[in-house]
Amino acid sequence: MLPIIKPQQLVAIYPDKNLILIDARTGPQAKQNYSSEHLAGALFVDLEIDLAQKSADPANGGRHPLPPISEFAKLLGELGITPESHVVVYDDKNGANAAARFWWMLRAIGHTNVQVLDGGYQAALAAGVPVNSGEEATIKQPPYPYTTWQLPTATIAEVAQAVQNPDAVVIDVREAARYRGETEPIDLIAGHIPGAVNIPFAGNLAADGTFLPSEVLQRNYKQALGNRTATDVIVHCGSGVTACHTILAMEQAGLGIPKLYVGSWSEWSRNDRPIATEL
Repeated sequence: MLPIIKPQQLVAIYPDKNLILIDARTGPQAKQNYSSEHLAGALFVDLEIDLAQKSADPANGGRHPLPPISEFAKLLGELGITPESHVVVYDDKNGANAAARFWWMLRAIGHTNVQVLDGGYQAALAAGVPVNSGEEATIKQPPYPYTTWQLPTATIAEVAQAVQNPDAVVIDVREAARYRGETEPIDLIAGHIPGAVNIPFAGNLAADGTFLPSEVLQRNYKQALGNRTATDVIVHCGSGVTACHTILAMEQAGLGIPKLYVGSWSEWSRNDRPIATEL
């Protein structure tokens, strides 16, 4: 199953008894926006509460460290997600925010039947997916069966080694101005990990906010990675959320799933590690 689903494909299978829609929109008004209007049947997940476990100090794991897998498994059960569920997740940031993070976490717990909605909420509305308001009923299930996180991640020490290894590549998916150190709207220090290459996640998208065709994504990333495979690649962003957009794009391109540096710049920049700028 490809990790991205077109709105028209969703319309063709909607509704289905195994289909579970997830609304992963973010921001201070996200839950209110969901209550006001969401795709009919969709259940809300909160990036800050459900998809991360905040630590008192972002130097320890960054701003969005993963929650304990047992807590995530419990959440999936409360959402009614079982190994048989077909999960489709959307946000309103072209899949670049919490939708891709939720996709990555589901894949990491071992659930393969999950897709991100191409174009997000806006594209679904344009395609005629019905909407609803208020809360949605769900049939709660036991916690999702799990063993451990099954997708590769990298520690801060592994990232420090990788940027010194010519056979590896560390991709920074933040916008170029943040990478160059011209601005830093969220974290304490501007700049980038020395040796990391900047491939902004926005390059995964066409002008209309949908993902580029798989063959174009494949060509673009092969050009950037050379002979390296996904196992040689570590992807990071500010806090391990938007990086999942690039991981999603690489999987859509048939290149496999690289390592996610969950702590990302929010961790690196708080640990007296070397910092580079292009000012």
